[in-house]
Amino acid sequence: MKSRQAIKRCAKMFLNSVGIDAVPKALDELSALNKLLEASGEFRGLLENPLFTPEERVAGLKQVAERLNISEDTVKFILYLCEQALVPFFVELIQNVTAMYLERKRRAKATVVTSIETGAKYDNALKAALKGLTGRDVDIEYLVDPSLLGGVMIKVGSTMYDSSLKGQLRLLKDELVKG
Repeated sequence: MKSRQAIKRCAKMFLNSVGIDAVPKALDELSALNKLLEASGEFRGLLENPLFTPEERVAGLKQVAERLNISEDTVKFILYLCEQALVPFFVELIQNVTAMYLERKRRAKATVVTSIETGAKYDNALKAALKGLTGRDVDIEYLVDPSLLGGVMIKVGSTMYDSSLKGQLRLLKDELVKG
């Protein structure tokens, strides 16, 4: 519980220190670092293991930052996370920063799962419909899942809209089981 509050506080601090206009680039940097954390146990150990001195951590992180073209502000923030022992919550931090950024920009992010690839015409119509539902401009991330058989599943924030054939069959099954 305490770490969740700390992550929200850190996300807010990060947004304020980077500046709202620089957040997209900063999020790209955080995502690149997250991929490296997932791929390299050595890098994760450097950031999480208390046996490394702050000097060793700074030197290692600066080398990584040069190779990945990470800004100085992001490096300082990662070092702060290391000091606070919050690196294990890095994914949650990125999610919080993204959510706060979208909230400040009055935007929403939707994840759309379809059974096939969709075209630009569908994309524009869906954006307009979701804007009507949410009252915000919507950034859409598409995923293809052939197991849906047809229809779409849309997740905007914590709200899920399921008009897929798979979802409708699941509802029908639940109704039949209830009697």
